[in-house]
Amino acid sequence: MRKLLKSAVVAAAVIGTSTATLAEDWAPPGPIKMVIAFAAGGGADTQARLIAEELEATQGWKVIPEQVTGKGGLNAVNAVKDAPADGTTIAMIVTSSLGYSMVTAKAGSPQDVTPITTTAGTQMAVVARADKGWSTLGDVIEAAKGGEDIRFGVMSPALGDIAYLVGKENGVDFNIISVKGGKAVMNGLNAGDMDVGFGAGIQAKAVAAGDMVELASARSEPLINSPEAPLLSEYGVNFVSELAFLFAGPKDMDPVARAAIASAIAEVATQEGGKANAFLTKGFGGAMIIAGEELEAVVQKGFESSGALAAAAAE
Repeated sequence: MRKLLKSAVVAAAVIGTSTATLAEDWAPPGPIKMVIAFAAGGGADTQARLIAEELEATQGWKVIPEQVTGKGGLNAVNAVKDAPADGTTIAMIVTSSLGYSMVTAKAGSPQDVTPITTTAGTQMAVVARADKGWSTLGDVIEAAKGGEDIRFGVMSPALGDIAYLVGKENGVDFNIISVKGGKAVMNGLNAGDMDVGFGAGIQAKAVAAGDMVELASARSEPLINSPEAPLLSEYGVNFVSELAFLFAGPKDMDPVARAAIASAIAEVATQEGGKANAFLTKGFGGAMIIAGEELEAVVQKGFESSGALAAAAAE
C-alpha cells in the first residue's frame, strides 16, 4: 500500500479528471451521516470524529457521527449499503470488514458498498514486554517447544487464525486468548495475563520507550519502528494482516459525490498541523490514502485472501 498525500490526485483517481473537476463544486444535499463501526471513545472512533470535525470546518458540510458497532463492522456495512447513494451516508470501517468478516459470515461481497478512501494503515506486529527477554518470534517458538505455556493475545478471529497457523507451522500449540480491541491486548501484556499478542500500532510508544518489543511484523513489509523484526513468512506463514481504516458509501454511489468526499477526507487526513493528521501520525505512523480503482483492488484482494486464511485454519 502506498501513500498519496495530494487530495487532488485522489479525487482524479476515483473516476477520472472530468469527475474530479465536477467534484470540486459538489456539496451534499443534506447532512452527512457518518456511521462509525467502532466503540465510542476508542482510537478508531476518535479518528472518525476528528475527521468529521475537520470536514465541517474545511468544507462547511454538516457531519453527524453515529455509532453502529458489532459483527466485525458488518452492522455498519448493513447500515450504509442500501442508503441513498447521494453522499449523505458514509461509514468508517476497516478493510477486514469487507474481507474476513464478510467471508466467514457469508454476508455478501465488497461490491455491496462503494469504497471511498482509506485514511491510515496499521503497524500490525507480534509484541511482548521487553522484560520477557525475547528478541524475535523465533525465541517465543523455542520457549513453547521447551514446554512454556505461551498465552497469545488476539483481538479478532482473523488474527486468531494467524496465531494458530504460526503455531501449527512450527510444531507448537499456543494458548490463544481472544479479547476486544488492541488496548485490551496491551493491558493483558502489561498485567502479565498474556505473553505475546498482536498490536496494531498502539504499542508504538511502549516500543519507543523500550518497554515492549516488536517480535515480528504481521505485514508484508517491515515495521516502521522495528524494521529488523522478521516477517511471518520466515516462520512458514504467508498470511498477513494489513488492515486499513476506510470510508465506504452505499452501493453504486454517485461518482461525483464519491470523488468529492474522497478528496475532502484526504485533505484533512494529510494536512500538517491539523488535528486528524496529528492523531493519525501519532497512532498509525501517518495518513495512508488509497482511493479509486486501486482501493477496489486492495479490498477485493483482501476478500479473496481472507477466504484462503479461513480455509487454511480450518484444515
